[in-house]
Amino acid sequence: MKIIGIIPVRFESTRFPGKALADVNGKSMVQRVYEQASGASGLDQVIVATDHHKIFEHIRDFGGEACMTGNHHPSGTDRCREALEKLGQHYDFIVNIQGDEPFIDPGQIEELIQGLNPSTQIATQARLIEDPDKLTDPNCVKVIFNKQGNAVYFSRSPVPHLRNLSKDQWIRHFHFYQHIGLYAYRADILKEVTGLPVSPLEKAEGLEQLRWLENSFTIEVLLTRYYADGIDTPEDLAKTLAEHT
Repeated sequence: MKIIGIIPVRFESTRFPGKALADVNGKSMVQRVYEQASGASGLDQVIVATDHHKIFEHIRDFGGEACMTGNHHPSGTDRCREALEKLGQHYDFIVNIQGDEPFIDPGQIEELIQGLNPSTQIATQARLIEDPDKLTDPNCVKVIFNKQGNAVYFSRSPVPHLRNLSKDQWIRHFHFYQHIGLYAYRADILKEVTGLPVSPLEKAEGLEQLRWLENSFTIEVLLTRYYADGIDTPEDLAKTLAEHT
């Protein structure tokens, strides 16, 4: 299988403008992500898909590959599709790598790739929740999956609801899983899902993967021990840097 890793990066960010170029221990955030992703075996190519010339030029300056895309995309998935079309090459799978996880472990990407097969439509990852605070944190997306390992639902709320137990007891009586937002799409499926209109569940939760489920696409959920902190604010960056010094 031929697999490309695409890092979709936009310049504007409501809570952290220009965060892709923020300094992370002497290198930009996007360079850190690019270098980590490039260390993952199984990827035939790694490229940054961006909407801003400063990011594009920065990637080229440190020797990376970059592709300019439009600034109208509502999600990284849509940006991945445009980049794929502009490259004009055949790939069996596209791995969407978050551009705000500078300490992502290459092993996490390798785990996802190893779980792919020709019948896979979309694959992603999940990790057991052990911190009770994450269970009620709406920024920690939860996922439930069936016996075949396919996603049933994603939610910002704890799912399922444990009847007859107080919420402070839930984590001791059930395995809850955090969704880890690394995706692999089969090339034909990426084209299909980016052509779908926004769905009611997607609007309600603010989670694009619910659009795919509502339209009967299969999302395989692979368990992982890895977790990389996403950086949404300058405060997140300061906290992450403190943990990695």
